[in-house]
Amino acid sequence: MIARHLTDPRLRAYLWQALALAAVIWLGATLVGNTVTNMESRGIASGFGFLGRNAGFGVTMSLIPFGETSSFARAFLVGLLNTLLVSALAIVFATALGFVVGVARLSPNWLVAKLAAAYVETLRNIPLLLQLFFWYFAVLRALPAPRGSVDIGGLVFLNNRGLYLPVPIAAPGTPEALTVVGVAILLAAATAFRLGSPAARHRVRLGCFALIGLAVFWLVVSVGWDRPRLAGFNFRGGVSLIPEFVALVVALSTYTASFIAEVVRAGLQSVPRGQIEASLALGLSRRRTLRLVVVPQALRVIFPPLTNQYLNLTKNSSLATAIAYPDLVSVFGGTVLNITGQAVEVIAITMAVYLAISLAIAFGMGRYNRAVAMRGT
Repeated sequence: MIARHLTDPRLRAYLWQALALAAVIWLGATLVGNTVTNMESRGIASGFGFLGRNAGFGVTMSLIPFGETSSFARAFLVGLLNTLLVSALAIVFATALGFVVGVARLSPNWLVAKLAAAYVETLRNIPLLLQLFFWYFAVLRALPAPRGSVDIGGLVFLNNRGLYLPVPIAAPGTPEALTVVGVAILLAAATAFRLGSPAARHRVRLGCFALIGLAVFWLVVSVGWDRPRLAGFNFRGGVSLIPEFVALVVALSTYTASFIAEVVRAGLQSVPRGQIEASLALGLSRRRTLRLVVVPQALRVIFPPLTNQYLNLTKNSSLATAIAYPDLVSVFGGTVLNITGQAVEVIAITMAVYLAISLAIAFGMGRYNRAVAMRGT
């Protein structure tokens, strides 16, 4: 009876999978047990109780209130938020720049195509760490002191202490305008995949964009602005971005954009030439052909490698520790580890967070890729 059941291929497959899972669990339990035993024998503290203790140090940039009396858990949150902020901004800038350069590489204009090619070949062949050092030490740190700041329209100031920008001040009507903008964006995103007719989707999107434009105009007119102004030896007011943050965002964006540009170029070239010629023969301009015919089909080819670039960018943000930007690795995997000495717990948490961020990006891009593919079928 047992021998007859073992001849079933599905049963044998389940059995081998169960044995492999049991081996992995046994190996993991053995490693954890040996680690705990060795730490106890050497008198090394273990556990996650250290997260509730006072940190005793400060950071140069924090999106939430943080001081020396804050806990190590809050220091972890500060580093995580700083990492997410840098990664999100760099992904946006790298995507926009990469798409522009990728399209420019296929431009019929010889000069534009060669400049785009030079950008790609230069930046993708220089190590990211060196580019980060260039932007931080050779560019930002070489800027003048606050009194000699680079003045951009009397609103934006750039010096060796950072970038200073005006910030809006809430005024009556601001919450309502922000609500209108949020609702319009959600409607535009929701209807993009729900309405069956392309003409209906186009009309809804136009209406949403008009609504967003009116709300933004309302915001610009109604709100006040807190402008940075020189007071003593530094600027007061507005919002300031430290040089480490600016250098990291610029380096990550420009470096990753050179790879995204090649991904975009390959995706655009994957579209059959006959479809482009047919679109031009029907009277469509090159711009409309690119937007309506080429790009929708190229996205299917672009998205999988584009996801890899987003993952690489997020992981490369850990190089921030080289210029002392307070990201997750610098704050939690560096300062907290040195103070507490609990390397196993700190490194395990840091690795788990980067794994979770990467899996979330891959899941989101996969869902969006499937939505785009279904819309095109």
